[in-house]
Amino acid sequence: MARADPLDIVDTVFTNAVVPSPTTADGDRRPRPWQAVAAATFAIAWGGNEFTPLLVMYRDTAGFSPLTVDLLLFAYVLGIVPALLVGGALSDRLGRRPLMMPAPVLAAVGSLILAFGAHSAPVLAVGRVFSGLALGLAMAVGGSWLKELSSPPFGDGGSGARRAAMSLTAGFGLGAAAAGVLAEWGPAPAVMPYVINIAMALAAAVLLGTAPETRTRSRSGGAWWGDLAVPAATRRRFMTVVMPIAPWVFGAGATAYAVLPALMSEHVTQAPVAFSALMCLVALGVGFGVQHAGRRVVGDGIGGVVAALVLLVAGMAMATWAATVLTVWVALPAAAVLGAGYGLALLAGLQQVQLMAGPDDLAGLTAVFYSLCYLGFGVPAAMAFLSGAHGLPYPTMFVVGGCAAVVCLAAVVYGNRRTAAIS
Repeated sequence: MARADPLDIVDTVFTNAVVPSPTTADGDRRPRPWQAVAAATFAIAWGGNEFTPLLVMYRDTAGFSPLTVDLLLFAYVLGIVPALLVGGALSDRLGRRPLMMPAPVLAAVGSLILAFGAHSAPVLAVGRVFSGLALGLAMAVGGSWLKELSSPPFGDGGSGARRAAMSLTAGFGLGAAAAGVLAEWGPAPAVMPYVINIAMALAAAVLLGTAPETRTRSRSGGAWWGDLAVPAATRRRFMTVVMPIAPWVFGAGATAYAVLPALMSEHVTQAPVAFSALMCLVALGVGFGVQHAGRRVVGDGIGGVVAALVLLVAGMAMATWAATVLTVWVALPAAAVLGAGYGLALLAGLQQVQLMAGPDDLAGLTAVFYSLCYLGFGVPAAMAFLSGAHGLPYPTMFVVGGCAAVVCLAAVVYGNRRTAAIS
């Protein structure tokens, strides 16, 4: 498989998405086709994660319990998973454009509902579902579109997974950081963060219209949900190499920027929302950097998956320490290590999926992978329940998480030996 060119334009997705391509001989400064899809994915991911640092605000000002806010964090999975599975499979048959075009509009609707629902958990839940619908389409359909717009005749074929992963991570990180700062020090703290995303999403919707279609309408028979099946030739490898890493993608992320900030909120009383945003920015900023550098680690083998799980074992150990001592100077490094594990797990998992999938099942298989990833977003709610109902200490739960990561690492190594390498 061709490697990405180290000099391939600018290496950050946000810059890539908004800065025009270099001027050509005839003065054409139009952006490259993939940049419009990256910009839409970035804006949608911004809207998907801007809610996270505000959990502290909703708990303190609206009086929601820790379990309620963690369930609200998880609520957008109710939108993500159907959008992933239905949107991904249908886009393999109907094309990328019809399924991706509504996504930024749905993101704007979600942010609008959230802006008006600060004191109502049901309204916030509805807004989160709309944000999830948008994000599910962006991940499955947008990620597949990016892969195809990075392949011949549009590109060299080596940058699709990296562009998809970095678009999401940049949006997640900067969206959370901006929302936290605006909620801590800006006017209308429960409204302004969402207004910013509404404007971004609508602008991205206009830009998305310039991206060319890459998938012609398919006449393949059978029900659309049949496209969600993992190809028989790669099923065992998917189950033994991809499945063990998938839930850790957002399990690590949610631990870094939802669980640890909640534990630290009583120890950063001067600016708890801003600190939560800082934790998001540290975790996702490190994840973004790892994804950029990870092209040297992630190839056709399992090196990236193994490295990600090693980082996650270390991250769980750091989280145990942070939950025990509850100091800022331990919590921030823990978020950084967990963010590194998140970033590499997402990139390595996507790379494995793109190596396994054929042109007729790329979005469908990507959707299955992301659906498994989002199981990890149940971690904060599960921990809050176990802590509140059964008194289980957070350090103990992190130790169990570290042991689970070791088991997954062993399963991946064993599974790789039992399956043929995919070229």
